[in-house]
Amino acid sequence: MAGKILQTYYRYVIRNISSVKLEPVLIISHNTVFKRWKFGFPKLTPQQVNTILKTYEKTEEIDHLAGAVKSFDTNQLPSNNPIEDRRCEGRCVDTTGLLFGVFDGHAGSACAEIVSQRIFNYLAASFIPRDLLIDYAKVFAEGGNPELIKMYNKRVTLPSELSTLYSKSFNRFVYELMEDDNSNFDMAKTMEKAFLRLDKDISDEALLCENPKLQSDLLSIAASGSVACVAHIDGPHLHIANVGDCRAVLGVLDENNEWMPNCLTTEHNYENTKEVNRILSEHPPNERQSVIKHDRLLGQLEPLRAFGDCRYKWSLSLQKDHFVPLFGHQCLPPNYHTPPYLTARPEVTYHRLMPRDRFLVMATDGLWDQISVHKVIHLVGEYMRGRQTLDLLQLPNKNMKLREVKELLEQRREGLKSKLVDANAATHLIRNALGGTEYGVEHSMLSQMLCYSDDVVRLIRDDITITVVFFDSEYLRHCPV
Repeated sequence: MAGKILQTYYRYVIRNISSVKLEPVLIISHNTVFKRWKFGFPKLTPQQVNTILKTYEKTEEIDHLAGAVKSFDTNQLPSNNPIEDRRCEGRCVDTTGLLFGVFDGHAGSACAEIVSQRIFNYLAASFIPRDLLIDYAKVFAEGGNPELIKMYNKRVTLPSELSTLYSKSFNRFVYELMEDDNSNFDMAKTMEKAFLRLDKDISDEALLCENPKLQSDLLSIAASGSVACVAHIDGPHLHIANVGDCRAVLGVLDENNEWMPNCLTTEHNYENTKEVNRILSEHPPNERQSVIKHDRLLGQLEPLRAFGDCRYKWSLSLQKDHFVPLFGHQCLPPNYHTPPYLTARPEVTYHRLMPRDRFLVMATDGLWDQISVHKVIHLVGEYMRGRQTLDLLQLPNKNMKLREVKELLEQRREGLKSKLVDANAATHLIRNALGGTEYGVEHSMLSQMLCYSDDVVRLIRDDITITVVFFDSEYLRHCPV
């Protein structure tokens, strides 16, 4: 609550100083140079706004073999410089599932980058049967590097020393999977195990590395943190594994043709009473006033579950040996008596997709801080209707009745009223989140929100990362229950 009050205060201050006109200066915003008045804001043209908003957007059509998924749209808008959010999308090579993930880093982007690079492989290996794991291990032993995930987005190339280390950790995980009895496969437990194992590897790699320079990098990764939300979609089966305060929400078209949200995640923060009680129950009663303080873990960390953040997991002696020489004594959390205080154990939710489930929105808290869940679902739903009116009319069913055709035409006519600027639903959400009013998007507000300097914008909003996954209603309609 205090953070939201502070944001409101800064918005008030900035709105008032934005009317002051002094000498003109040049500023650089998202690789574009604008002229503005000192303490004022440049007036961006619609073309300049579009250039900024579309910088990181991506749209991908999925072939018919992907089952329920038709396509997905993603986009990001930085607040931090460099951005601390990450996102990734991929197809499992040896199974039929698709994976989508959004990751929000804190104390830098290091942990979010590493988790986004590695978690899909840990999950994909956990899904495949034992005989395929054995084949994978043989190839790896012969010096090969078999592909478990076909990624849809470009990945940052890691230094060779890191890649080698991560491959060794992953290979050990594969051998352990081979020894497990997976005759009673449980998706929720499998995803949970993959999350926890990656988090353990991030910790162990930092502690056990014998190369001083490499260990310094690994300790920086372990000291930073990241929340994560990952979706696995296989036919009509949707599983969401969530750690922290990202959200995944289904857009559902109800029987009255109204858009309704179905929230598939709960945020792990101080507003989640169940989560707070869980943490308090894991520590002695005399720590009750210090474990959650000022709405944060030990008065410092806002998300109550996360990857990395080993400052809230390791013993004090380990931290004094490894973190203090690098970061100083100020890195030690206060009132630190009975670690660990933090976990990367995800909450896993299952949902059987139905024909009325039209899309899934996954986003970091930078979006949800700006706009409500209901508004997000309504915007994407109306966006879908608007996009459909721009396509050639194709009857979804050759045996449709005249009444059904009439309803379809009426929907298209309503869609024509929406003037779509964006060809990407994630971009459409960012535009409305920053410049939306009850009368539509206000260009001057959007322009101002895109022109805050790096030292100010972080006080106004967080990094925004969005993935919107669109479903094939016809496929879902014909899936046997």
